[in-house]
Amino acid sequence: MIDFEKRKQQLEEAYKNLVALNNKKADLGNGIFDRYENPILTAGHAPLNWKYDFNPQKNPYLLERIGINATFNAGAIKFNNKYILVVRVEGTDRKSFFAIAESDNGIDNFTFWDEPVTLPETSEPDTNVYDMRIAFHEDGWMYGLFCTERKDPNAPAHDQSMAVAQCGIVRTKDLKTWERLADLKTPSPQQRNVVLHPEFVDGKYAFYTRPQDGFIESGTGGGIGFGLSDSIENAVIEKELIVDNKNYHTVYEAKNGMGPEPIKTEHGWLFLAHGVRNTAAGLRYVLYMFMTDLNDLTRVIYKPAGYFLAPEGEERIGDVSNVVFSNGWILDEDGKVFIYYASSDTRMHVATSTLDILLDYVMNTPADELRSAATVNRILDNIQMNKVVH
Repeated sequence: MIDFEKRKQQLEEAYKNLVALNNKKADLGNGIFDRYENPILTAGHAPLNWKYDFNPQKNPYLLERIGINATFNAGAIKFNNKYILVVRVEGTDRKSFFAIAESDNGIDNFTFWDEPVTLPETSEPDTNVYDMRIAFHEDGWMYGLFCTERKDPNAPAHDQSMAVAQCGIVRTKDLKTWERLADLKTPSPQQRNVVLHPEFVDGKYAFYTRPQDGFIESGTGGGIGFGLSDSIENAVIEKELIVDNKNYHTVYEAKNGMGPEPIKTEHGWLFLAHGVRNTAAGLRYVLYMFMTDLNDLTRVIYKPAGYFLAPEGEERIGDVSNVVFSNGWILDEDGKVFIYYASSDTRMHVATSTLDILLDYVMNTPADELRSAATVNRILDNIQMNKVVH
């Protein structure tokens, strides 16, 4: 027979030490952003009383009853002077749900709230929900847009993987009580990575979409779309315009989609997005940035070549390897930017930069000219400029 109280004490001590772990900036980076040494959230950060029944009569061996597999793809928002993450928590049963984690400084000591989010369902229940973007809108609400997944009713009996993904919408004032609205309707068969623009556009709600033909493959769809809806309670987009398309032999040749909501600057709207390409080892996800015109949200005015952030080291290993994904960032009052990203569908990280640095990066980094020779010419030009400097 095990020593129940001793094992409970060991579990609690290990959990306390994990949550209290301080984070430090990693060594010299590229100057654009700073990585940190430790993930900010892992499966181990899930509260013990979510996983264990601490009644010795019902669970005499103190076994884990409800397994947590991963914590990733978190939306982010500053609320009540706390750095808040709306985390995708995935159980060992593959069902994802949302839970709130908070930190005083945004880089470490993230702790989950006592209970996960109770998400209302529509008349057509969600099989799985994930990847919420959470943002303030000028109408006074905080909106959460997430992917709701249901089995494809047209799937043949032998195929248990075919699914339909759409955009679910909730809103809240306090991150505790959530009102479920109707799912977004668009002309596209599938929707993922939908983001609500934080301001009205011509008196309408504006959405960034990712039109897609199939659950996995974008098909004839793809690209970051843009559309308007008269209502948010019953949001309908009649027409999607492509803002940023896929492109051959780039880091976003297979698929691309939005990260978090864009940041408004004096120069334009600043975007963080993800790009996907095929490799011999499978799909590779990276993050990239671009900027659109302040008044014409469909016109890209700056777009640096290549990726902004890609998986490195241990970030490349996990449930779905060689992936980074972001759907949350926070701009602080002092201009510091916290970029929250997941690695390999397993854990959460933070990188920090400043708005000034990100603007410099986006506005002054050369664009992709889509040819190897052009890349070499850019390097040669840089070499010549450095000779003049010295």
